[in-house]
Amino acid sequence: MRVLVIAQYFPPDMGGGATRAFNASLGLRKAGCDVTVVSAFPHYPSGNIPQGYRRKAFVLEATNGLRLIRTYVPPLASEGYAKRMVLFISFILSSMLSIPFLGKVDVIWAANPNITAMFPGIMISKVKKCPIAMNVDDLWPEALYDLGISKRSLIGRAGEILAKIAYRFASLVTPISPGYVKAVVSKYGIASNAIHVIKAGVNMESFQVSTDHQKRPLSRFRVLYIGAFSPAYDFRQVFDAAQELSKHDGIEIILQGGGEMASQLNRMQSEFGLPNVKVIEKIVSRVEVVEAMKDADVLLLPLSGYGSIELGISSKIYEYQAMGKPILCCSSGQPGIYVSKTNSGIVIKPGDYIALAESVLLLSENPSIVSSLGKSGRSFVERNLSIERIGEELKNVLGNVTRRYR
Repeated sequence: MRVLVIAQYFPPDMGGGATRAFNASLGLRKAGCDVTVVSAFPHYPSGNIPQGYRRKAFVLEATNGLRLIRTYVPPLASEGYAKRMVLFISFILSSMLSIPFLGKVDVIWAANPNITAMFPGIMISKVKKCPIAMNVDDLWPEALYDLGISKRSLIGRAGEILAKIAYRFASLVTPISPGYVKAVVSKYGIASNAIHVIKAGVNMESFQVSTDHQKRPLSRFRVLYIGAFSPAYDFRQVFDAAQELSKHDGIEIILQGGGEMASQLNRMQSEFGLPNVKVIEKIVSRVEVVEAMKDADVLLLPLSGYGSIELGISSKIYEYQAMGKPILCCSSGQPGIYVSKTNSGIVIKPGDYIALAESVLLLSENPSIVSSLGKSGRSFVERNLSIERIGEELKNVLGNVTRRYR
């Protein structure tokens, strides 16, 4: 089966969407599919496009057995609605340059962003006469409302119209979380046989459990968040918890990544002046991400508790589990339910910095609990969420929609 994946964000871009698109593409290839990916030039989140892509309209590449066609977007940071819209529209238009290089396509999987990726997908599906499946990483435009955008605003109304068009043309919808199903079915009238939850997969080869922590000084206990600095996360809760922990020697909290909230984190670091918190504004490769996680004792997911975000499950959780490390998950929704169900961490109510501090202290004083939670999470993803398993599942549902289309 020849699958075309449309993903504006694709590694080395940061973020869950890029990671999920890559893992799903690699899983499909391992399942025997011929996979072509149409993506934008690497740009997220900083807008710093590598030298090799500049002054070009498109670049043809190959990586990990995948054909990759990268197309133009301007060098803009992904911050603010105006810049994001320019990036979205640029990719929608430039992705059309890929058509002469695609060859035969049996099915299209619009990976990310889940609304705007549908529009080049719709146009290509008309040319290639094939069905299109729509991945749902996040609920849009609902996530905009969580960030304060009014439904009656121009952005809100435009988002509603674009979402309705996108869902209308989807032959299949593949949400990443069961929490999205009810919202998609009730709002857009998607038939039950046209929706199938496909969770984010994990490339287990990239996440090997390390014993290096056994060589560390027992006096040091490291809590790490690594990823995008986005409004989905409540870093104020982390700083407040760190202040509570400041009287306990040896506990350090590392916040590493980049994105639109980087300046706010740097301000909070100056405001609190805590020696036990370090903000590292640095975007690193996937290999370096894994190395950083190996050097941590506990991995942190400080979600803000927004409604639509709490319906999803971040792929970061699965990667944290794959490292065999316990998760401190600030969540009142699906992420917290998942962490509790898999017995892979401690769930804290968003904003409750006292409970977060107490949970850090509990784990720092109980290495047996750390080990037990870490092993439980690792075991779960090994059995259920490897990219091979997810690739086979996605191949099957895409195959079904292709046969129905024919």
